[in-house]
Amino acid sequence: MSTIEHVVLFKVKDDTDQGKVNMMLNNLNGLVSLEPVVHLTAGPVLRTKSPISSFTHMLHSRYKSKEDLNAYAVHPDHQRVVKENVVPICDDIMAVDWVADNDPTPLSPPPGSAIKVTFLKLKENVPNEVQGEILGEIKGIKEGISGVQQITCGENFSARAKGFSLASVAVFAGVEEMEAAVGREEYVNLQKQNVRDNLDGVIVVDYAVPTSSP
Repeated sequence: MSTIEHVVLFKVKDDTDQGKVNMMLNNLNGLVSLEPVVHLTAGPVLRTKSPISSFTHMLHSRYKSKEDLNAYAVHPDHQRVVKENVVPICDDIMAVDWVADNDPTPLSPPPGSAIKVTFLKLKENVPNEVQGEILGEIKGIKEGISGVQQITCGENFSARAKGFSLASVAVFAGVEEMEAAVGREEYVNLQKQNVRDNLDGVIVVDYAVPTSSP
């Protein structure tokens, strides 16, 4: 089995009525009932560090194959929610998809878990071996930080990733455990010279899996 990670970042328009935001999140979370979906959670982000937008909300879902992700994408219920509840209130959306380098357990992080998503944009003409080294640095995070319960990383295959090509998602038991890792250089291992020299952009988003629907 190869788990497919699917992360969507949303920038909700500043003047949007909160009721419409709640409707968007409720309907997005309702898509977890679709057959291809293994895990799905959507809610407000805790914080975002981005050179291209101040994202306000995030969706994280998992699938057993690219075919299942495609089936979800074209499902009429998904298409309806996007058309009726997402597009009208968002002025920026990006999606990143990757094949996880391992099969995380559990596949559905429990409510109250904290998730840190990192997207990397590489400079042009970065050799494959250097890209592999950067992925290796990300994979080493779990060994370096005791609070990381699971982590996956891989190369993006979404056409909506705004040029970001490498991605990772790390899951912590809760926000407190995630906060304890913030500021430690070894967390993302992006301080190493060979990594920094090949990066053209970084997006980091912190997110807490909702304990209940908005």
